[in-house]
Amino acid sequence: MQHTRSRLLEAVLCAVAAIGVSCSTSMQLQKTAADKSRDAYADIAAMNAANRKITGIRPAADGQHYTFISGNSIVCRAYDDTSHTDKVLLKAPFPCAGYTFSPDGKSILLLDAESVQPIYRHSYSADAWFAAEDRAPHKILDGVRDISFSPDGERLAYAKDNNLWLYDISTGNTVAVTTDGEQNKIINGTSDWVYEEEFAFTRAYAFSPDGRHIAYLRFDESEVPTAVVAALGKENGGRTRTFKYPRAGERNSTVTLHLYDIASGSTERIDTGSGDQYIFNTAWTPGGELYFYRENRRQNHFEVVLRHSSGELQTIYEERSPLYVERPDASTVTFVDADRFIVREETTAGYMHLWLHSVSQGRLGAITSGEWDVAALTAADGEEVFYISTEDSPLRRSLWRVNLDGSGKERLTPAEGWVSINPSAGMRYFVCTHSSATTPDIVTVCRRDGTPIDTLTDNRAKVAAAGNRPVRHFFTFTTERGDTLNAWMLLPEDFDPSKRYPVLLTQYSGPGSQQVADRWSTDWEDALPQYGYIVVCADGRGTGWRGEAFKKQTYGRLGALEVEDQLSLARYMASQRWVDGKRIGIYGWSYGGFMALGCALRGEGLFKAAIAVAPVASWRRYDSIYTETYNGLPQDNPSGYDDNSPENFAELLHKRTRMLIIHGTADDNVHPSNTQAMTDALTRAGKKFEVKLYPNQNHSMMPDCTGDVRRTMISFVLENL
Repeated sequence: MQHTRSRLLEAVLCAVAAIGVSCSTSMQLQKTAADKSRDAYADIAAMNAANRKITGIRPAADGQHYTFISGNSIVCRAYDDTSHTDKVLLKAPFPCAGYTFSPDGKSILLLDAESVQPIYRHSYSADAWFAAEDRAPHKILDGVRDISFSPDGERLAYAKDNNLWLYDISTGNTVAVTTDGEQNKIINGTSDWVYEEEFAFTRAYAFSPDGRHIAYLRFDESEVPTAVVAALGKENGGRTRTFKYPRAGERNSTVTLHLYDIASGSTERIDTGSGDQYIFNTAWTPGGELYFYRENRRQNHFEVVLRHSSGELQTIYEERSPLYVERPDASTVTFVDADRFIVREETTAGYMHLWLHSVSQGRLGAITSGEWDVAALTAADGEEVFYISTEDSPLRRSLWRVNLDGSGKERLTPAEGWVSINPSAGMRYFVCTHSSATTPDIVTVCRRDGTPIDTLTDNRAKVAAAGNRPVRHFFTFTTERGDTLNAWMLLPEDFDPSKRYPVLLTQYSGPGSQQVADRWSTDWEDALPQYGYIVVCADGRGTGWRGEAFKKQTYGRLGALEVEDQLSLARYMASQRWVDGKRIGIYGWSYGGFMALGCALRGEGLFKAAIAVAPVASWRRYDSIYTETYNGLPQDNPSGYDDNSPENFAELLHKRTRMLIIHGTADDNVHPSNTQAMTDALTRAGKKFEVKLYPNQNHSMMPDCTGDVRRTMISFVLENL
């Protein structure tokens, strides 16, 4: 469906009629920009706090109970208990950073949140505590990471000091599985920086189902180039830290796979092939055979390799693309028995779908099909599959059930909005978190067929009492090139189509991403309408959930088509009679920051203001896995790296464009060197701009500077747009 300009105005007028007219901003306009930003962010923070989450949900092995964290306690509840007669299983002497039950459900492993030490953006170490039966928890290990139970419940495996260790629960003895770990050189059992960031895992080991073996990855990063950033945390102010960070085209870690026999203490190296490749997702089949993922450096040839009990290696699945294979993760392959497994892939159909495979027979057939994407596989057994998809709309997510042969498909949750699912064992029950653009989180317990039986939390009343959040109005528009893009818009409460309003574009725009979605989210942009601003967001070409062709057309030229689309959106909004075309701004964070820079520099004065937070200034400065997936190697595609990198055309910044660049000095993801290079280029070009640095803050700048960053951006918009 396409909206012409007249139809967009019609949609806006309908929205105005729905929300009514108010004169509540007259007194607010008399405040200073700083006062306004403080008031505005207080409302946003209050609404975020009111949208309460149920934390630490864990399904019990019996399929009839689940547990969650309440304060410092771990609480157990039956799925069908609407009276909420909860049983407190354990009260910890500290806030929990996480907990895990032993396989028999009788013991609990706890991580002390007060002892957490961040490592990179996602990884951390913490003290581990143990509680058996009704005994009080006691500390067993200091400063460990990626700790887990063995399947027989007799041991714990964990990583520390770049080595992998085993802890005997009955004796308290520890055994070193590896001894050659060394900072910035050898890592055993956990991932290096780039694998953690891009393949989204830190635990790099897996017990065999019988608990007799443990397979682990060894990362030799000795030849990976070293990066330097500020040390994370206020207590480390002024110090720097070094770590291995492979930029595009540079040397990656050499990764090898090893198999440790717990009884004998012997280690065998598994043949994973040679060459410039990625090895990840070490796992075991239900039949007790080891398998792993293998992908070439270009990331356009993906394989699943099975190691039979005989030691023979077999490629049981492979996927090729002339561009790239969508990033595999642990859920890409799901075994339903010793022979059959489900693969989630998009290259065959052009959309992400589920396919049934056999180790012995190969592909057996499609489970799902259609011009829509399977977003996640929730649960599967030998007969049925439960999955989340975009079948109702690319903007929405709902839960579906289907038989393994593709028959009997049915939707189990509402078509509107967005769901996430915590399934019980055997999918007898599931916990569903549902929201929409107009409704904050509602958490319910549902039977296998989707019938709600209990509401755990309904945040609508509390969020409404906390503040007045503007409503997202969805629309589509067509660019000059004929591409129809999904978008949403926030309007001032007292919107009058006879007046003209400034507009801020907010976007991320990265490959496969999605910002235009029918789900609840609040951030600093939601404060702007109360001060007379319109906020607009559009997902341009290269974003996700509209099929492979739409997503992959930006390959090899990151920032070219995406910038074109945001410029088209700015021109489109400027052409509306209720928009002040001389007051259009743009904002983005990370990839969005890269885009904000690119749009501001190539907008020829179209933008009056631009905010770039933690921006990439050149793709030559970003990491190997991410950048090479979407841009190829710089040795093969130099123009794809240089033609659209903002630091290379700083001289194009128009004199009417006010620019603010924000960065954390401890950002290990998009390094501050990007902002340093960008500001150097702008300075050399004689351009005026503003920079704000946040000492000792990482890429997300959470939690220390969450509010200050957003208040800074609100003030900048009020003063400059």
